Amino acid sequence: MLRVPSAPRPVALALALCALVGVALGIVAALGAPTGVGATTSELRDRIDRQRGQERRLGSTADRLAAIERRATRASEVAQGRLAEVQGAYDAQRRELEQTTDRLRTTRTRLTRLRGRLDRGRRVLAGVLRARYAYDPPQIIDIVVSADGFRDLMERVTFLRRVQDHDARIVDEVRDARDAAASDERRLARLRTAQTKQTDAAARQRDAIAAMAAGLEARRADAARAHAARREALSDARASRRRAERSLSRLEAAERRRARQYTAPAATAGARATATPTRGSGGWAIPWPIVQCESGGVNHPPNHAGASGYYQFIPSTWQALGGSTPHAYQASRAEQDRMAAKLWNGGAGASNWDCAAMVGITG
Repeated sequence: MLRVPSAPRPVALALALCALVGVALGIVAALGAPTGVGATTSELRDRIDRQRGQERRLGSTADRLAAIERRATRASEVAQGRLAEVQGAYDAQRRELEQTTDRLRTTRTRLTRLRGRLDRGRRVLAGVLRARYAYDPPQIIDIVVSADGFRDLMERVTFLRRVQDHDARIVDEVRDARDAAASDERRLARLRTAQTKQTDAAARQRDAIAAMAAGLEARRADAARAHAARREALSDARASRRRAERSLSRLEAAERRRARQYTAPAATAGARATATPTRGSGGWAIPWPIVQCESGGVNHPPNHAGASGYYQFIPSTWQALGGSTPHAYQASRAEQDRMAAKLWNGGAGASNWDCAAMVGITG
């Protein structure tokens, strides 16, 4: 890895390097950081990667919650349909029970009325019997003698017989009606008891399914709320990631502008000899601000860390790149340029120079 020389050098060289670093840092300070960006490019990239991972996790969770919500919705719909069926059966049972109750009430009213008629008929018959017991029944001879002709006689006999038959028929009819009403009452009472049990069972079934349907609906509502919350969080994460990407784009654009603004001085022998490079359109394998910060454009011998040359290669890096000499400063400028371009790798290797961060080209 390349390092900024920190070992003591001759005083003049040290002052020159300090001046050059001060100039480079002053340029960076003058340019300033991109508006609204408070992080380096590496930090922004890390943040974007983390947010993308969070988006994937939130998206996966939201998909699972959506599936749960759909299943809960279907289950709730099935439960609601079943509840409607059971409620219909319960309502039918209630109507039958009410009809049976009305019939039972009517039968009991009729039975009470028939019992009253029977009691009245019994009282009438009792009075007739008492009258017949208290008075001698009319003799047939008396009826014959007192009759005003045969026709009158027959009418009297027929009348007496009709009265007796009528009284007996009334008592029999009322008794039969009473017995029938009593039988209907017992039958309806049994039917009402059975229907009451069926209605209660239907009510319990309805209540059980209603509770299940309510639980399923609550589950569906919880899943819907959780799904909505995950979708909102996913939307927030995407918005935050887009903001970070825009900030990264602005920062990278600013770095590219800074890199283009400061080009390397012409690589002339006079410039290398005097170590006072001038700004031009090219000539260096990496941006001039880094060269200016690292060596000031001078082919330095090794410092205390072994870094040397225009680009301040340390021996291990120089050898790994395929340098032909033990130290970089011993090679030609052209070879150093080739090795620096190889290490720079179109900007991907900028972090190999500490000065790249100092002049604002990398984070």
